[in-house]
Amino acid sequence: MKKRILTLLAAVCLLSAVLSGCGGGSQNGTTGTTDQSTANTQTEGPAARAAAGELNVGIAQDLDSSLDPHKTVKAGTREVMFNVFEGLLKPDASGNLNPAVAESYTVSEDHLLYTFKLRAGVKFHNGQEVTPEDVIWSYQRCGDANAPADIIQVAAFANVEMYQEGDDTVCFQLQEPNNEFASYLTTAVLPKDYTEQDTAPVGTGPFKFVSRTAQESVVLERFDDYWGEKPDLTKVTYKIIENADSILLSLQSGAVDVFAHLTTNQIQQLGDGFHVEEGTMNLVQALYLNNAEKPFDDVRVRQALCYAIDRQQILDLAFDGYGTLLGSSMYPAFSKYFDDELTNYYTYNTEKAKELLTEAGYPNGFDMTITVPSNYQSHMDTAQVIVEQLKAVGINAAIQPVTWESWVQDTYSNRQFQSTVVGVDASNMTARAMLERFVSTASRDFINYNNADYDALFAQAQACYDDGEQTALYRAMEKNLAENAANVYIQDMADFVAVRDGLEGPSFYPIYVLDLSTIHYTK
Repeated sequence: MKKRILTLLAAVCLLSAVLSGCGGGSQNGTTGTTDQSTANTQTEGPAARAAAGELNVGIAQDLDSSLDPHKTVKAGTREVMFNVFEGLLKPDASGNLNPAVAESYTVSEDHLLYTFKLRAGVKFHNGQEVTPEDVIWSYQRCGDANAPADIIQVAAFANVEMYQEGDDTVCFQLQEPNNEFASYLTTAVLPKDYTEQDTAPVGTGPFKFVSRTAQESVVLERFDDYWGEKPDLTKVTYKIIENADSILLSLQSGAVDVFAHLTTNQIQQLGDGFHVEEGTMNLVQALYLNNAEKPFDDVRVRQALCYAIDRQQILDLAFDGYGTLLGSSMYPAFSKYFDDELTNYYTYNTEKAKELLTEAGYPNGFDMTITVPSNYQSHMDTAQVIVEQLKAVGINAAIQPVTWESWVQDTYSNRQFQSTVVGVDASNMTARAMLERFVSTASRDFINYNNADYDALFAQAQACYDDGEQTALYRAMEKNLAENAANVYIQDMADFVAVRDGLEGPSFYPIYVLDLSTIHYTK
């Protein structure tokens, strides 16, 4: 196995979860911007694809019903559409924010005025050139409390007054300083007057959207008018393979050339003709608990679960020892925020777990359900180990496998669950994205965490403009989650990407993306 060592930040995850709400769009049939006979043409076989510069990538979930990036709920949609959309700034594999639609920018001494010079000649995929009006409209759209409900609101933009200066300049005047503001300017810039983003998205990225067949595939093509370095690949077809048992077959049969997020068991069965890139997913896998549902409304019960679950055994049994143990809702790539002292806040101790359960009124344990998206084998495997471990303290846990769509709608959006195993990542490269979701008023607080001290710490962090002080407040929020056992934190999972021999260039990012522009066939 080829092991790739990441020096600063590494990533690709399963969920952002990071989720928020669904937009509209086609749920069946094919949608796209080109003639369907062209869109659905498939170059068959790995050798033929290599000769044509084409690539098939396997993904384990379908995309959002709406492909408008300002409505995106699923991390998997962002993974794909990273190649289609860009903001003023764009992250690289090392975690740096580089100019994209913008050529350069300056920040005033009081950190209230951000001035961006737009890059000349940047085109949208429909041929229109990007204007300051497009930029202003895109960000106002995400900061307008009166915008349609399916537009995901970004609090950082609600703190902005925007105005245009000249023909190629956009200024952001902040009401209050925000240490993390630049990271939000990775939000996609869209054409102001274009109305088909849901089904035929248009951005400025190195690849343009061609077509989509729900539950089957998404097709992208190289954008030859891209402002930056052109990708080597001419066409990429994402194959949606939600049945975990079909993943290996798709690779071995030649139907798919690249597949990310494989388990150690899958890579061991891969066979010849592939190499494996190894990184970390940069997510927080946990047994997420609905704090509003009995018995998990009692902190003692939640703490009992933390003592009853042997996290290292989960890594050993389900992941061959790969993975990084976590103790709160932060992963190591966020180095200055990550508090490794919380990793062992709870140690495996069944007697302590039984004592807490007795105190809480459950001396004989209880029954519980663990809802798991069945298309993610890693989460299913984790849940199966947890079920066996909980028997030692009298807890009878049953796994409820659900489809990914059901998990998003019922478990996440409607919060109809007791517990769930899943991975959560950051929608952008900020600690805030990881921690804001557990504020009691947050729409993404799918576990119904309601802690006044936590809410107060978050409010202090947002009112604080000193980076060191803000970092300390974020760390205090992480400790609050650990002390109150908001969830049973398990690991940042190792990420294995199967790559057909003759291909190279996949990069691990600090957020959940797969950058197609770096992938190429060897000469």
